[in-house]
Amino acid sequence: MDERVIHTVWIPPHHRDLTAGAEHVEASGATIRAVIADLDARFPGLAARLTADDRLRPGITVAVDGVVAPAGLRHRLAAPSELHFIPALAGG
Repeated sequence: MDERVIHTVWIPPHHRDLTAGAEHVEASGATIRAVIADLDARFPGLAARLTADDRLRPGITVAVDGVVAPAGLRHRLAAPSELHFIPALAGG
């Protein structure tokens, strides 16, 4: 039996060119890092936009079920979750 945990991942608008315009997609993984790897396998280039030097890129935050994940890529996902990659907002 396949025991992968499937998550709903919301894609920021400026990354949707890689997902053919999809606002959200499904991905599997036990950590944020594994979810990004799964996404990148299907949407090449997405990992490069979200990560750098094995960390979330500066200006990118990830929220899991509405709560910012302080452990970043190491954050564990034991149950199906909703993930949002949130870019920093600029302006003033």
